[in-house]
Amino acid sequence: MEKIDARKLIRMAPEEMAQFLESVMNAALATLDRDGYPHLVAMSFARDANGDIIMTSFGKAQKVLNLQRDPRAAVMVERGLAYDKLQGVMIRGRAEIVEGADAVLAAMRQVMRKQARLAGRSDLAEGGEISESYRRQAAKRVVIRIRPEKWASWDHAKIAAAARARME
Repeated sequence: MEKIDARKLIRMAPEEMAQFLESVMNAALATLDRDGYPHLVAMSFARDANGDIIMTSFGKAQKVLNLQRDPRAAVMVERGLAYDKLQGVMIRGRAEIVEGADAVLAAMRQVMRKQARLAGRSDLAEGGEISESYRRQAAKRVVIRIRPEKWASWDHAKIAAAARARME
């Protein structure tokens, strides 16, 4: 009997990963602190037209300071409560910090439209505007743009599907 490589079996295709990333609201962002330890935070995110991960943060936040010192970052998005339902994508890449209120507002719009779409708020997903309080914050915020260099993915539902296919 042929041995099956489970890692290959559960890997998502690029289109599946793209769809998955569009279906999840938040990601865990990992940066490295000054002592080399992981600094992990939850972040709302979107993907831009180039497939880069974008998010905004206050410019003085620890994650931004970490990325200015060392641009290596990882993002992990996952869901599933039972083992056979676990799905996730991990992306490693180098982060770029983009300053400027216009860039921040553009990134905020993308993230907020994605959140609105996922929340079923089509009125906001189509073109809702950013509130005045967020506009005031834009001058203090930056965009974190992560260019993917390495991907890993898993979809444990594929294990059961493969087992059923072998039995047929």
